[in-house]
Amino acid sequence: MREVEGVVGRLGGRGDGVVDTDRGRFYVPYTVPGDRVRIAGGKARGDGFAADLREVMAPGPDRVEPGCQHFHACGGCTLQQLAPVAYGDWKRDLVVQALARRDLAPAVAPLFHPPPHDRRRAEFVARRVPKGVLLGFHERESLRVVDVADCLVLNPALVALLPGLRAALKPMMATGDAIDVHATVTESGIDLVLSGTWPRETLPGLSALADELDLARLSLRGRGWVEPVAVRRTPVVRFGGIGVTPPPAGFLQASPAAEQALTGLVRDFVGAARHVVDLYAGCGTFTLPLAAGGAVVRAYDDAAPAIGALTLAAGQGGLGGRVKAEVRDLSRRPLDLPELKKVEAVLFDPPRAGAREQTALLAKSDVPVVAAVSCDPSSFARDARLLVDGGYRLESVHPVDQFPHTGHVELAAVFRR
Repeated sequence: MREVEGVVGRLGGRGDGVVDTDRGRFYVPYTVPGDRVRIAGGKARGDGFAADLREVMAPGPDRVEPGCQHFHACGGCTLQQLAPVAYGDWKRDLVVQALARRDLAPAVAPLFHPPPHDRRRAEFVARRVPKGVLLGFHERESLRVVDVADCLVLNPALVALLPGLRAALKPMMATGDAIDVHATVTESGIDLVLSGTWPRETLPGLSALADELDLARLSLRGRGWVEPVAVRRTPVVRFGGIGVTPPPAGFLQASPAAEQALTGLVRDFVGAARHVVDLYAGCGTFTLPLAAGGAVVRAYDDAAPAIGALTLAAGQGGLGGRVKAEVRDLSRRPLDLPELKKVEAVLFDPPRAGAREQTALLAKSDVPVVAAVSCDPSSFARDARLLVDGGYRLESVHPVDQFPHTGHVELAAVFRR
């Protein structure tokens, strides 16, 4: 398609500018409302076409200079060009719109912003090329790797890891090889997991990498297995002051500041409830703070390593009598009504697909308080509708910017009978 000109009217749900012309609707990355742009249309996308930005002919009022040297190349951040106030309003509005599509209009708080350089975990990709190793993130909608030298989002310890890791991986990889690198900052150092096609018998030779990079733990992940090859210091994160050793590549909230904000909200929502159920509990992000505050908590998750880590941490932290953790697939076997009797509060923090099966049963229960944490406003709104139709009142929703400069937004909310 030939190049066209137009003005960005608004941002779409993914953060791309929407340009309506007599040739159709175009979704243009790296733009802001009010930009007059020259674009080239591409493949069909939804009700319009994806487009490439050729030129910003005149900037909109909320355009600012991006702060990262990798902006445009790196596919991680796509909204650094949007002024902070407009960015916060747009992200909050993503939540408002998702709720409105389900005829819900609760009080929605302003967006919570974590500080810069707060992200403690990252999934890098390493690719061996003739001159060395590219280590960083994929370009937008591409398998090409941006060799990252700095990042406005990541914890500085993750950025500092990259030069040494490049050098260490170079002799271990053949040209054309690619591996995934999962890195997490913990109290005792970086917990690193390498995922690739290396045969399992190479594990002993990799243990020297942990010493070279001063890692807390180094693990290798293959198809269906994860195995630590070196544990120099036990990785530790804390929930409610209780130390937890997460399983290799186990789920953690990406931003400690966002996690602290979500935990504070959950505590406020649950209040004085003493018999609490935590669904999709993981390693105990919310279970342990609630139990440390005096609640008796039944925790459920389908990830056995996470439940094992939670059980061990509760016992070592003196909370064994207040925490009972169980491995359970809540989409196939949600808690039924007898299991919800005498429960004073339920918390659920499901994966992106939401908790349809469980909220359908919660809607029939007499649990006084339901607290929710969600990483997807659309699936949350669907589940919220089920609860409201079952007699709950959606009292308030609090958006949290867990992944800055992206179209991703998380939230916490509370329902009361």
